[in-house]
Amino acid sequence: MVRDAFVMKLRGTKPIRLLVLGLALGALGASASARAQEASPVDAKGATPSPAVEPFQPDPKNPTSCNDCHDGAVDEMAVAPPHAALEVSIHSGLDCSDCHENISMDDLVLDSANPHAPVVPLTNDICVECHEDAGDVYEKHGRLDVRSDPDIPSCWHCHGTHDVLPSTDRQSHTHPANLPSTCRACHMDVDLVKKHPVLRDAPLKNYSNSVHGKASGKGIYASATCNDCHSAATKEGKPTAHRILSMSDPESTIYHFNIPDTCGKCHAPLTRDYWEGIHGQYVKRGSVDAPVCTNCHGEHGIISADDPHSPVSAARLAQETCAPCHESAVLNEKYGLATGRLASYIDSYHGLKSKAGDATVANCASCHGAHRILPSADPTSSIHAGNLRATCGECHPGISEELAQTRIHETATGLYTGWPEFFRKLYIVLIVGTIGGMLLHNGADWIRRVKQMGKKPYVQRLSFNEVIQHWILMLSFCVLVITGFSLRFSEAGWVQMLFGYEGGFEHRGIIHRVAAGVMVFGSIWHVLYLFGPRGRGLFKAMVASRDDVRHVIQNVAYFIGLRSEPPRFTRFSYIEKAEYWALVWGTAIMTVTGFLLWFDDYFVSRWGIPKILLDISLVIHYYEAWLAFLAILVWHVYGTVFNPSVYPMNPAWLTGKMSKDMYTHEHPEGPKLKARTMKIRYEDEVEGQQADAEPILPDREPEQPTDEPPRR
Repeated sequence: MVRDAFVMKLRGTKPIRLLVLGLALGALGASASARAQEASPVDAKGATPSPAVEPFQPDPKNPTSCNDCHDGAVDEMAVAPPHAALEVSIHSGLDCSDCHENISMDDLVLDSANPHAPVVPLTNDICVECHEDAGDVYEKHGRLDVRSDPDIPSCWHCHGTHDVLPSTDRQSHTHPANLPSTCRACHMDVDLVKKHPVLRDAPLKNYSNSVHGKASGKGIYASATCNDCHSAATKEGKPTAHRILSMSDPESTIYHFNIPDTCGKCHAPLTRDYWEGIHGQYVKRGSVDAPVCTNCHGEHGIISADDPHSPVSAARLAQETCAPCHESAVLNEKYGLATGRLASYIDSYHGLKSKAGDATVANCASCHGAHRILPSADPTSSIHAGNLRATCGECHPGISEELAQTRIHETATGLYTGWPEFFRKLYIVLIVGTIGGMLLHNGADWIRRVKQMGKKPYVQRLSFNEVIQHWILMLSFCVLVITGFSLRFSEAGWVQMLFGYEGGFEHRGIIHRVAAGVMVFGSIWHVLYLFGPRGRGLFKAMVASRDDVRHVIQNVAYFIGLRSEPPRFTRFSYIEKAEYWALVWGTAIMTVTGFLLWFDDYFVSRWGIPKILLDISLVIHYYEAWLAFLAILVWHVYGTVFNPSVYPMNPAWLTGKMSKDMYTHEHPEGPKLKARTMKIRYEDEVEGQQADAEPILPDREPEQPTDEPPRR
């Protein structure tokens, strides 16, 4: 056990410490009882020659002392034997038997793998015989009791085994520069972390990059290390590293209400300001909601406020440090605080400049203070009416008393009173009236132009059956987009407006699934329709051909000015074909992934599909929805509404009709459709007839719908 402990410590020893032990070993005398370092003359070059000593020659067949067997390195990782480390430690005056009292030379069994068997493992009781004061206070380490948990560190885990040195020695395990490494031995041990989840490696990693860790690494040993923050006081009031308590223990230095005083051991002036501020006052009253030092600055990874990554830096203070509490609906209601402070700051001049990257503009701490934060009603507060001129004057020298009274949080989206409130309401009325009138005007103009299109000679582009299919697809798609994205972005303002009522989330899910069922129904209808005479013709016209490739090349040439006219499209252009097949693909993908997500428990329990397939389906379903939505918005809406040749729109999506002129322009090589001036139920395709055929006379009876295929 002793040998294993020594090996473990030597493995964690830094190279410089091993070098010191090696030098100490080289300076030892020939015998164990007379080993002492001898002064050596320094030569002209300043080098110290090694002392001339005879090497120690143990007799393992007839050992008379511990050193006869334990004189060499215990394994290839160790460079010094136990007695060499012992003689340069603070325990150099002790004999082996003082600690290993249960081992006797009389009980040796030389030909055994365990010559001292049975060996009783060492306990802290051995150390307590001399260090009674430490033993009296070392009862817990964190959450676990010393006497009941075998994983609790023993004395030698922190202080070393044979190489125990005073904490003031640079090579000591408990020296401030070495404490992180000493604590890391357990707190970053994989097996211990799994067994005790409270152990985390992040604190030690963060500490090395913190202001405290960097200062300690540079030799500023007054900087805080593990013991400075975690050492609780004894009954006599003296902090000791032998009393490290859990953060849930009221006597712990990292207990919520004790943290300011813990930090105050080094930052006394700032702590005094904190206790005088409103946060400190609430902490004294026992409020767990009030922030302490670690809530704003962090715990182990504290970095300078000048670092832009710091949560208290000028760029991040408002949104990342102050806002989480002051924008909390629960805390604002509990303590009667005003809401919307962050939004009003961001919309102010200071907030806008801060978002633009200006680190010198005023932030929360500039006006309210960093530690001595008081409400405006306190006469000593920096934001008290009588002190505002001095506070604002730090950035705006010579500011007038009247201008200093400007309410910073009411310059944009905040609340107004008096004349400012009057003009705010006046402009709301002006905005609603003006913009509303513009919308009515343009809407009426657009509707009138659409109606005028209906008076022109038209062709029946889509049959009644096809129009119904399009309406089913269009309505179900719109509902799916709205409800689907509202499920994903439930906190968005437009979602709250539509579904911000009790049970709204559940209703969104129901509506989404109903719309999905409607789209699937429409898809099945369309597939069955394709088996009919007209459906077969539509499908054949939608199949890609060589003409489509030629039309793409011609259209690109038209875009860049190499052609004076666009391509002469047939019944369906390559644009419409690409849209159709993209719709087929997207519908199939969304249907499959949607049903997997809808009935996830069934497919996992009954079909045994792996969960990773559901995770993949969720990603595909979400991003395919984005792809479909943007494609419709960018591609389809432009082609049917905003394309100058069809504006104000192609009305075929409403009734299946489009003007003869528009059809002739868009599909000059398409089927020759007879122009109409009266309503019919389906398109009449007549191959070989002129596009400008004579319209049907008004007194002619309208043709009746039929299932016959179009005439060729």
